[in-house]
Amino acid sequence: MATMGSLIGLVNRIQQACTVLGDYGGGGGGSLWNSLPSVAVVGGQSSGKSSVLESIVGRDFLPRGSGIVTRMPLVLQLHKTEGGTEYAEFLHLPRKRFTDFAAVRQEISDHTDRITGKSKAISNKPIQLSIYSPHVVNLTLIDLPGLTKVAVEGQPESIVQDIENMVRSYVDKPNSIILAISPANQDIATSDAIKLAKEVDPSGDRTFGVVTKLDLMDKGTNAVDVLEGRSYRLQHPWVGVVNRSQADINKSVDMLAARRKEQEYFQSSPDYGHLAHKMGAEYLAKLLSEHLEAVIKAKIPSIIAMINKTVDEIEAELDRLGRPIGGDAGAQLYTILDMCRAFDRVFKEHLDGGRPGGDRIYGVFDHQLPAALKKLPFDKHLSLQNVRKVISEADGYQPHLIAPEQGYRRLIDSSLSYFRGPAEASVDAVHLVLKELVRRSIAATEELKRFPTLQSDIAAAANESLERFREDGRKTVIRLVDMEASYLTVEFFRKLPTEPDKGANNNTPANDRYQDNHLRRIGSNVSSYIGMVCDTLRNTIPKAVVHCQVKEAKRNLLNRFYAHVGSKEKKQLSAMLDEDPGLMEKRDSLVKKLELYKSARNEIDSVAWK
Repeated sequence: MATMGSLIGLVNRIQQACTVLGDYGGGGGGSLWNSLPSVAVVGGQSSGKSSVLESIVGRDFLPRGSGIVTRMPLVLQLHKTEGGTEYAEFLHLPRKRFTDFAAVRQEISDHTDRITGKSKAISNKPIQLSIYSPHVVNLTLIDLPGLTKVAVEGQPESIVQDIENMVRSYVDKPNSIILAISPANQDIATSDAIKLAKEVDPSGDRTFGVVTKLDLMDKGTNAVDVLEGRSYRLQHPWVGVVNRSQADINKSVDMLAARRKEQEYFQSSPDYGHLAHKMGAEYLAKLLSEHLEAVIKAKIPSIIAMINKTVDEIEAELDRLGRPIGGDAGAQLYTILDMCRAFDRVFKEHLDGGRPGGDRIYGVFDHQLPAALKKLPFDKHLSLQNVRKVISEADGYQPHLIAPEQGYRRLIDSSLSYFRGPAEASVDAVHLVLKELVRRSIAATEELKRFPTLQSDIAAAANESLERFREDGRKTVIRLVDMEASYLTVEFFRKLPTEPDKGANNNTPANDRYQDNHLRRIGSNVSSYIGMVCDTLRNTIPKAVVHCQVKEAKRNLLNRFYAHVGSKEKKQLSAMLDEDPGLMEKRDSLVKKLELYKSARNEIDSVAWK
């Protein structure tokens, strides 16, 4: 069975660890601090909030003055001791022990100015103060800036809303216990603390009401209806307190003496005598301590579940970002090669259809290449006029005897040269697709994001390889076109009809062989042959491009890079693994957060809370 001190001390230790790592609470979800039960002290200015806290502690230690004095949350952790000297410690001064509580008050004021400046601004970064004393109960309270309706000189107009937002962020949490402090000489319906508590805790399950300044009420009036829950009902009892008067404060009346005087007031009061056993700051402290312990005990299972879930999420995120790298050259080389393999895997997925993009290569062959071949100017090149010109020039001074073979060859050669353009365009188009897939793969390789220099090096090496593959592809497709021109398919021409034109006179002179019908037949024959070659190239150009560019990219995209990296020294490898500062910062933050949550889990496991 856990003791009250062990459970509250457990939360205290976790809160301190949270603060060190920048988890201040008061924000949205996903915070360990926000999951921890705590008592948030809420009240308007001049509600007596500071006096209540000093009565609970039994010491003067809070700054006083006009306007907004509390400008940062004060996490007040009370530790009951069995005797000895009372002392205080600040989390931001871990090795300094304060026995003079006037010095505690001064340090609170000085540290507030250090954090917020002297402009009366506010900050959500808490001051953590631990007080060790035989006169306190084990309890943790969060003193929040007093709610106000007007800004004082030197403060922005938004200060009123800023304070309310800060206070609301603490009391809005389902694990927050609200200590709502209201002065008795003010209508409870208009109390700033009760109005806010009613908004965030309409059922009153989390709210404790405190009524101060009972001794300052007009003669003939009392707050019994409030204290007995008739004016405003809460699920927990109202507690009345009587703080020291200003005269007592000026005279530095001892706080323990003030506690006794408070009890005497209630016991002797005709209005409150029947409630005296559950009135006063001392009773309030015990009530809160017992309730806080019960809430902590009830919430621990859900806190453990939240911690375990968060630990799993952080470790998964660290795996995604990548763990820290060893400092030796072997570990660095292994990391670089592992990053290369990860990139290569993503690149192949793009090509093979596991990721989008590779289908664009097929689009080049199925749409772009046929469209380009279709647009070649064969109609113009094989027009009657051009056929006559080429045949005549090929015959020279002596006209051909039977068939204008030289003319045929010239027409075919010049026609085949047109195929170079679409062939090279296909190579370039696929090259652009592959470059885009490299860019996409670099961006999609999560492991590489932490290494911008390595990203650039891999991208440069991949693109350099693609340039080589493009040159090989270009040479190959041009060779295919040149091969068609090097050796014509004789069988095609042997199968052509050899009958003379109907109606033609075979005894006409040679010049008559250039008649239109004859030339049209030559143009038609050449066009048919070019069409056959076109069909062939439509099939062989894609084969050559895939073989020289796509297949090589799949097999050997980073081969030269591997050899290059293997010859580098440790210093050069370290430079390649120069991480993105943003990712390094994020990983360091996650590592610290993981340590915090694991430490919190160990702390909880060390306490027998069941």
